Amino acid sequence: MAKLASLLFFLLSFLIIEVINTFLARSLNQFGLIPRSFDALQGILLSPWLHANTHHFLANITALLVLSPITWQWGKKTYWTTTLFIIITSGLLVWIFARPAFHIGASGLVYGYFGFCLIAGFINRKPIFILLSIFVGIFYGSMIWGVLPLYPGTSFEYHLFGFIMGLLAAKIWAKK
Repeated sequence: MAKLASLLFFLLSFLIIEVINTFLARSLNQFGLIPRSFDALQGILLSPWLHANTHHFLANITALLVLSPITWQWGKKTYWTTTLFIIITSGLLVWIFARPAFHIGASGLVYGYFGFCLIAGFINRKPIFILLSIFVGIFYGSMIWGVLPLYPGTSFEYHLFGFIMGLLAAKIWAKK
């Protein structure tokens, strides 16, 4: 259980920030990500914890509660390396390439875990990890549509870059 404490605290941090942000009338959202705005660079690191509303938060935290522990199965070091890699690189890519809009939410991380889990089992080649990848593909495969600009007001860019960075993270770290 002690090994999982850092994972549990990490997931709990999303809830804590959501509760605080709700009580502050979403004023923390000012620290979100605005592409090519040097005043909003902090959003690269902070935006995953900020959500537009409770529905947005619940959609992200539900997926995080499933995909985080699955990603954790590749080991604590791989989990944290992958998590930081996805947050920083997808945020940076959104900052550089995304359309000028306000980008907040954990969906970049969710899509990163999705991409990682989708192929990491096949890269690792251990039967249990292959089964985890198949599970993710079956139950979360429809998420792939989220990387397309189908829904106005949704940061498909965070979805797309998170997914790509998750695939890259799997390629780099899933064998270890």
